[in-house]
Amino acid sequence: MRNDIKLLDYLAIRRSVPAFQMREPGPDRREIESILSLAVRVPDHGKLAPWRFIVYRGEERARIGEALLAMALDKNPDLSDEMIQVERSRFTRAPVVIAVVSTAAPHFKIPEWEQVMSAGAVCLNLLMAANAYGYVSNWLSEWFAFDESAYPLLGVKAGEKVAGFIHIGSTDFPIVERPRPALSDVVTWQGGED
Repeated sequence: MRNDIKLLDYLAIRRSVPAFQMREPGPDRREIESILSLAVRVPDHGKLAPWRFIVYRGEERARIGEALLAMALDKNPDLSDEMIQVERSRFTRAPVVIAVVSTAAPHFKIPEWEQVMSAGAVCLNLLMAANAYGYVSNWLSEWFAFDESAYPLLGVKAGEKVAGFIHIGSTDFPIVERPRPALSDVVTWQGGED
């Protein structure tokens, strides 16, 4: 993706790329920090920053994959060879995986739901910032995003929730469009005639 495309042109073609279609190179530490600096520019009622990031890179991704595989086998010892490989490669499909962790909590003024929505906005901004740097990206939430027994392995603290894992890398695959909903199926108009 070119980083000189006008915003409207970009939004008209924005597309996630499946993580299994990603390859090196991924962003380096300086690029990741710049991408994250852009990602945090989201609506955030009360300036709470009710989210944080965990960046997984290098060999740590393979170590986590092996541990996730062991957890999956504990739950289902009859996993097929194909699913064993899927579990093992959860964090190695893309060169960089970034967890967006929601730290939303009860607050005297800011509804918890608004804090959760802010974490979702961070996920989308993170995808778009990665694209602006010329990388492809995908927002995934897989079984371990909802399994608190995996949280210590992933660096997620008690009381936090995973908003998603953002996979970032490059690809050789063609980026193809997918069907989108017709506006008539998802928009209700109330008032005003044009």
